[in-house]
Amino acid sequence: MKVAYQGEPGAYSERAVRSAFPDADPLPCDTVRLVFSRVTSREAPFGVVPLENSQAGSVNETYDLLQHTSLLRVVGQVLVRVDHALLGVPGARLEDVRRARSHWQALAQCEEFLSSLRIEPVPVHDTAGAARVIAESGSPEDAAIASVDAASIFGLAVLAERIQTEKENFTKFAVLGTEDPGLGEPDTTSLVMAVLDRPGSLLGALQPFADRGINLHKLESRPRRGKAFEYLMYVDVMAPAGSPELDAALKEVEDHTSMLRVLGTFRSAGEPI
Repeated sequence: MKVAYQGEPGAYSERAVRSAFPDADPLPCDTVRLVFSRVTSREAPFGVVPLENSQAGSVNETYDLLQHTSLLRVVGQVLVRVDHALLGVPGARLEDVRRARSHWQALAQCEEFLSSLRIEPVPVHDTAGAARVIAESGSPEDAAIASVDAASIFGLAVLAERIQTEKENFTKFAVLGTEDPGLGEPDTTSLVMAVLDRPGSLLGALQPFADRGINLHKLESRPRRGKAFEYLMYVDVMAPAGSPELDAALKEVEDHTSMLRVLGTFRSAGEPI
C-alpha cells in the first residue's frame, strides 16, 4: 500500500509514515499540496502531512488545504520527536559553514543556533531534500539541517546534533484519507468555523462544548481567504464525531457561525516516536 508524504527519504514525514503504516510503500512528494493531490486521485489511499510543531506552531499550508477540500479528511495523527542536526560534506568543519539549507520550519526551530554562528538560513522545500542538495554540491561552506538518518542516507558528516532551540521538540502529523486506516478508536475531532460578526458570538460558539464537558485541545484563528480581515477558527475537541454530546454541541454552535465544518475525527497521537 502506498502512503504519500511531503519530502524525500530520510525526512521526518517518512518516519511518521513508517510509524503509522509499518508495511507501507512510502510515496515521496515535493509539496504538501501534492500529497493532497495523490490521495484525492487515489494514487495513494492515505497521505501524511505536517500539522503543527511544538515550537514553530501550525503549518498554515496544511490547514488552508484542509479547509478548502471536501474530498479528504483527517483520519489519524502521529507525533514525531524532532532532533535536528547540522550536516555537511565529509571533511567540512563547523566554523567554515556560512549557509544552512532546510525547510523553513526547521530553520525557525534552530534560529538561536544559526544566529550564534552567523550562519545564513536558506529555506528549501524539505529537510532531507536539503541534505541531498548539500551532498551533491560538495561545498564545505554549505550545510543542511536535517535528521541524523538523512546524514547516513546521503553520506554526510554530522557537524552538530540537537541544534533546535527547544530540545523537547515535536511535530504532529495528520493522516489524510477517505477511509478508516485502523489506527484506533477516534477520540478527537477537528473543526473549522467562521464566527458571526456580533458581540458574544465567539463565547456562544465555545460555550456548548463547556456545557457538555467537552475539552478543547486546540483553538487558533487564521485569516479567511477572499474575506479581508475576517478569520476562521480551527478547533480540536476531545470527542469523536457522531457522539451524542458532540452532535448536540455542534447544533448549538451553528447558531453562532456562518460556516462550520468537520475536518476529521481520529485517534489522538500517542507517545512520540
